Amino acid sequence: MIQNYVLIAIAVAFSVIMLVLIGQKLKVAYPIFLVIAGLIISLIPGMPAFQIDPDIVFLIFLPPILFEAAWFTSWKDFWKHRKQISWMAFGLVFLTSLVVAYVSSSLIPGLTLAMGFLLGGVNSPPDAVAATSVLKHLKIPQKTITVLEGESLINDASSLIVFKFALAAALTGQFVFKQAIGDFFMMSVMGITIGLVVGYLFSALLRIIPSNSNIDTIITLIVPYVMYITAEHFHFSGVLAVVSGGLMMSYHSHCFLSHTARIQAGAVWSTLIFTINAIVFVLIGLELPVVVAGMKEYSIAEGIKYAVIIGGAMIALRLLYSYALAYLPGFCFKRFASPGRNPTGKSHSSSALPLCAVWCL
Repeated sequence: MIQNYVLIAIAVAFSVIMLVLIGQKLKVAYPIFLVIAGLIISLIPGMPAFQIDPDIVFLIFLPPILFEAAWFTSWKDFWKHRKQISWMAFGLVFLTSLVVAYVSSSLIPGLTLAMGFLLGGVNSPPDAVAATSVLKHLKIPQKTITVLEGESLINDASSLIVFKFALAAALTGQFVFKQAIGDFFMMSVMGITIGLVVGYLFSALLRIIPSNSNIDTIITLIVPYVMYITAEHFHFSGVLAVVSGGLMMSYHSHCFLSHTARIQAGAVWSTLIFTINAIVFVLIGLELPVVVAGMKEYSIAEGIKYAVIIGGAMIALRLLYSYALAYLPGFCFKRFASPGRNPTGKSHSSSALPLCAVWCL
């Protein structure tokens, strides 16, 4: 029995590697290729249905993905473009959730506004891995890449907060806007605080103990889980805890990690995150039969129609929002305007369109 599981694991790992290589050969972003491959595999007769508990995904996969993204993000660039990143990660996510809620509730029979917000919270943040994979094959300004990657660090936090409030409203039938705003700031601020405190404690620990590169690497693998679990235990944002702690530890890594440890940890993290992302995207495709089975009251054609309309609305909204940030700094977002630059210059237009193009990933 154990041998069968080992053989299945080896077969899946080898298949993922081959699919990634094929995607690179075809110059297709490997997340897209893996999702499509998972969809095709799920249609094979006799293939068992895959259904994963969302809590397992949040606990096992989310913390290391966020920590790795924060660790390899330039704090200097992140801080430089913090306003654009904040407007995209918070403003656009909340606006998208609002639009999706009203569009879906008016379009789909039986779908309440609270359930529409649930749908918006799930679909509003773009995927960082798929987006950056696409950007590698395009000539994109560095500012656009920085904003997109910075946005992807914190938009999961805002979308999860929307999801939690919408879920509570759907279950209880009550939603107090003033209380929700207060809870949002409390979850965000305390989540960031917990991440910084845990990051500082582990940084001090690594600075004090006589460790080596192997021990240091293992500790970096433990840190994001401690940050996430601690924040979630007190009902604060585990996502922001991991992101803030990861950014802080990365910025000061030269103070508590040797050159050898940083190189080794970077290699280990790169391999680990690649594996996790590959598994996640394949599982997304493999869950197609479960999704179809849950559409008891709707046909597949209706599901596709709703997806196209809602997806089109989200893409159109992001186009308008991105161009508003790019072309209207003097009217709506005056603080974003760079000194001496024409608001309608090439520097803005060249960065707005790629941001829109990769959103739907």
